Amino acid sequence: MTLDSNDTSAGPRAGASPSPIGKGLRRGSVGLLGVVALGLSSTAPAYSIAVTLGLVTMTVGHLAPAALLIGFVPILLTAFAFRELNRDMPDCGTTFVWNTRAFGPWTGWLVGSWVPTMASLFAMTALAQVSATYLLSVLGLDDLAGNDAAVTVTGLVLLAGATVLARRGLQIATGIQYALLGLQLVALFGIGFAAFTGPGAAAPSLSWLNPFAFDGAGPFAEAVLLCLFIYWGWDALITVNEETSDADRVPGRAVLISTFVLLVTYLFTAFAAVGYAGTGTTGIGLGNPDNATDFLAALAPPLLGNALATVVQLAVCVSALSAMLTCLVGSGRGCLSMTTHGALPKMFARIHPRFQTPTVGTVFFGAATAVTLVVLKTASPRFLGDAILSIGLLIACYYGATAFACIWHFRHRLRDSPRDLLFKGVLPALGGLMMLAALARSAYDTIAADYGSTSFHGIGGVFLLGIGSVALGVPVVLLIRANFPRFFREGKDSVAPPTATESARNES
Repeated sequence: MTLDSNDTSAGPRAGASPSPIGKGLRRGSVGLLGVVALGLSSTAPAYSIAVTLGLVTMTVGHLAPAALLIGFVPILLTAFAFRELNRDMPDCGTTFVWNTRAFGPWTGWLVGSWVPTMASLFAMTALAQVSATYLLSVLGLDDLAGNDAAVTVTGLVLLAGATVLARRGLQIATGIQYALLGLQLVALFGIGFAAFTGPGAAAPSLSWLNPFAFDGAGPFAEAVLLCLFIYWGWDALITVNEETSDADRVPGRAVLISTFVLLVTYLFTAFAAVGYAGTGTTGIGLGNPDNATDFLAALAPPLLGNALATVVQLAVCVSALSAMLTCLVGSGRGCLSMTTHGALPKMFARIHPRFQTPTVGTVFFGAATAVTLVVLKTASPRFLGDAILSIGLLIACYYGATAFACIWHFRHRLRDSPRDLLFKGVLPALGGLMMLAALARSAYDTIAADYGSTSFHGIGGVFLLGIGSVALGVPVVLLIRANFPRFFREGKDSVAPPTATESARNES
């Protein structure tokens, strides 16, 4: 049995607590700590730093911590925009609702929904593959870990398991995230402390944070774009804003807390790794191309021994798994919101009568990820690598648009107080401009045929997958417009907040 979001005859079981809200989701099912855990888990900190720090070091050497710090700035500025918009419009549709309300249904559907969906799909395929590879390695099945077919099948099994968990409810997902996140942080801080106290470790220097020491704009931009990726994902926590104990405040606080926790974790790990391993191109040096996509695998054995090194491998595995689970939680709720506002078929509004989760949306996104993984791996294993690199383009696109949506939405309130001017205008404007610059620079760099692993008629595959996925959204929106004309006809009013009467009727 399924429950449509407009069906008010059905409700939670007798005695169920907390009660469902208008869309059928469970009110107050998670507090501040749980939302922070979801936000941190969605960024996959152990996985993200493991596969990125080596690449950053190869680009800027000992200035990797500076790149991490500078890459954090546009993320923080954009986070303020997310916080202010959530306070005014707490909706699990987040960027879709906010961009629609600010710029209209075309921008809302294309930039606020399609672009982040494509970024999530590409990221999910990578997470499924990475978690499968590490799991097979932890189990001692190294031959299978090097076999594409075995990795793909294992990834599909893990994806199915994550989909089942996401479908069963936010409380279960959050409880599991505590354990998975705890293992990641223990592994990262553990290897960091071991590196700081290890023999021959260099003392950290504040010069590693010097933003003016980069050798030209090219390496600077490339390093910052790489760092932009490792912070991406915290916004998934806002998709559960309608299920938190204080929908208009808790998610905003969680956004800022989670981003600062990430900054501290990444800087600590980077300082420790650069100090211990150095930036050389041989051995365990972070500049060694062999260590570029997993510096933890090189550092863990000499620092911790083989047994604890396996624990670090397990931490990276569960990091990818927890991020995959959080993506599924957020994507299903995004589909639910779009359906509620008349922008998707009604089936996406079906809520599980027992778990009170968006069943169809969650399962659909899990299935779409499985199809994307199989298609990319079948076409060429190199396509998946380029799809991952293209995520930076998509991140900069919809983060920047959301920052500008904040300014435009609050344009008539910016003079109300100095606080409003700063947090609703100045800081989001700076964040949006920095994201726009990152998008332009990324597009310029990735169009080169030698950028990434593939090319087509002299154009890099990363550019084609990134910009191409955005361009593909145009015919998709045209198709949606033909089938849901009312949403596009009503414009910004299509996502207008419900009246008091409507809210009371929905919650009855």
